[in-house]
Amino acid sequence: MASEGLFDMILQTKPIFKDREYLRHSYTPEKLPHRDEQIQQIARILAAPLRGETPSNVLIYGKPGTGKTATVNYVAKELEKVSEKAPIKVKVVYLNCERVNTHYRILAKLSDTFLEGLRNHRGKEFLTKMNLPTHVPRTGWPTDEVYKSFLKSLDDEKQLAVIILDEIDKLVRKSGDDVLYSLTRMNSELKNAKVSIIGISNDLHFMEYLDSRVRSSLGEEETVFPPYNAHQLRDILHQRSEISFIDGVLTDPVIQLCAAHAAREHGDARRALDLLRVSGEIAESMGAENVNVEHVRKAHERIELDQTVEVIKTLPVQSKLLLYSISMLAERTPRAVISGDVYGLYEDFCRQVGLDILTRRRVSDLISELDVLGVIDAKIINKGRYGRTKEIKLNVHPLQVQAAVQQDYLFSDLRAENFRFPTRA
Repeated sequence: MASEGLFDMILQTKPIFKDREYLRHSYTPEKLPHRDEQIQQIARILAAPLRGETPSNVLIYGKPGTGKTATVNYVAKELEKVSEKAPIKVKVVYLNCERVNTHYRILAKLSDTFLEGLRNHRGKEFLTKMNLPTHVPRTGWPTDEVYKSFLKSLDDEKQLAVIILDEIDKLVRKSGDDVLYSLTRMNSELKNAKVSIIGISNDLHFMEYLDSRVRSSLGEEETVFPPYNAHQLRDILHQRSEISFIDGVLTDPVIQLCAAHAAREHGDARRALDLLRVSGEIAESMGAENVNVEHVRKAHERIELDQTVEVIKTLPVQSKLLLYSISMLAERTPRAVISGDVYGLYEDFCRQVGLDILTRRRVSDLISELDVLGVIDAKIINKGRYGRTKEIKLNVHPLQVQAAVQQDYLFSDLRAENFRFPTRA
């Protein structure tokens, strides 16, 4: 009965959302405000095969949250629709290079996509007749064999393959540009099909990482997405709020404040949408009948904290251990945390987990890197004849740092009982 009463109480709360999924990054709306110029430019490039011309490859740049992925996916879907009535079929394959980030995995995913199409339309017998596999294993084949499988399955008919490589810079940093070299040379080997590569990157200097041969092939066309301003972000939020929230629960100041926060942070539409969604979730959890600016303030604090914790989780192990040491001192000592005390505790933790102990100079460099990330504030203090030291202020609650670091199995059993914490004022 108690559990029934609990859910009765929750279900009786006045709803805030119609459907919060429309505020997610994964949703592509039917209309993209303030991206008409970029849509037209990408559409012009991708229309070439519909006229029987070889398509260009495209590189798309812009800071996070500037609508790059949504715009490309929107144009690609429209192209697939148009191709149903055109002489050439279009198949769009989207790959996020943060997850699919090796030469083998890229080619295996592409090969499997087109093998699946052949299997569904022609049957397994056709694959056997063509000496093609039914699928490519996740590991184990020579890369050349996977490439041949993709090439052969793609070239079975007259079609355009639009391969979207989102966060392409992460692929190159991890695995080099060999796979890009292969993909950009495919059109010279294909008889029936054509390939167009669309690379999406947050890094404006991405091309500097590429071999000159890849650079010339991949960067045939470039499109830069500028950040949104506050007015444009308001339009985006108004559009999404109409389909996401119950009528009357949002006030205009809420949308204006969410847009203003995101405009200050490089015009990031994702940030604005997250802020609006989390504001609604906070209002809903508090049983409020509408969303107000106080909910936006709380949402901003929560998102800032969540992002900082995510940064901590992705730090290298030495930086994690150093930050853990800072958090323990910040939690247990009444005085300001200084780099000398941090180094002593860091040494103790390194011995516990079996890590090499870095030099004081290298640890000082890591402290500076954590300062740049905004996790800590570190300033140099001159102590006269005692020399100089760094005074460190933690920008995240110590317990949250410790919880994030201890998610790494290496540090799950860290203890500081044997360390003598400084107690002097």
